[in-house]
Amino acid sequence: MIISLRDDADAQAVKRELTALGLWIAATERSIGDSGLQFVVAAHSTNVNPESVAQIAGVRSVSVPVPEHPRIDRQGPVVTVAGHDIGGAHPTLMCGPCSVESPEQIDAIAARVAPLGVTFLRGGAFKPRSSPYNFQGHGDPALSWMRSAADKFGLRVVTEVLSEHDVGAVSELADLVQIGSRNMQNFALLKRVGHTKKPVLLKRAMSATVEEWLLAAEYLLHHGSSGVVLCERGIRGFDPSTRNLVDLTAVALLANVHRLPVIVDPSHGTGRRDLILPLAKAAMAAGAAGVMIETHDDPGRALSDGPQALRGDELQQVLGQLVSR
Repeated sequence: MIISLRDDADAQAVKRELTALGLWIAATERSIGDSGLQFVVAAHSTNVNPESVAQIAGVRSVSVPVPEHPRIDRQGPVVTVAGHDIGGAHPTLMCGPCSVESPEQIDAIAARVAPLGVTFLRGGAFKPRSSPYNFQGHGDPALSWMRSAADKFGLRVVTEVLSEHDVGAVSELADLVQIGSRNMQNFALLKRVGHTKKPVLLKRAMSATVEEWLLAAEYLLHHGSSGVVLCERGIRGFDPSTRNLVDLTAVALLANVHRLPVIVDPSHGTGRRDLILPLAKAAMAAGAAGVMIETHDDPGRALSDGPQALRGDELQQVLGQLVSR
């Protein structure tokens, strides 16, 4: 926002009024070809109606930049996926293993989480792993195992697509297509997924700004996605005490100012099962539409991310406290 002052304006008085509204002044400039001053408002300022600013004594005009992501700005706080409203009156719970390891495993987990109020069965058929020697997922067969388990117990499926080659298979069997952190700015993949017209769960990249995240969502909507749900899964921090740093400030900003549905993944966000409950509670308090939590019947034998997965009894306790808020 750029605020132009009249020639006779008391610049300090105007600045005090702007500060009272919660606006930070990033720069003070002279208008081109004029003697009047301009205040450039910093991006991290409070969201204020420009008409309120224009009413301040001494203000000549207020200009607001054209948004770079008009589609996601217009989307609204609710995305409907297979008849379920993410961002509706009740929190959306997405639970399941990090990796779909066998039909018996995913079937047992689906049977366990369905009675707990879980709406989406999560799990990876294709796994992006930092090391090429780690388990990469079972691929197409795991998609079928997951779909079968979800249908059997009345759940919906959210799972990640890794490559353009697999978009068709994933979009056919998943209700909500997930774009993972490492692919948030894989623009060719975003375009291909958008063309399926499926709703998408877009995870934030490890070092992405909120603006970059919103622009990635814009790619999806521009190319046809029926809706985008954002997922905060932790960004890179400097403190090794937790695996990642859950950015609840971004959650509050997106949910309360941008009015968009945000799911928080405290499992990846902390990498510690003992912190999942307090982070999940904090996420809901910040305005999150729901949470995504990893669970495994035997974390010690999990093929991926066992240390952050909750056992069945632990998940039941966590979800019991979340849904009873």
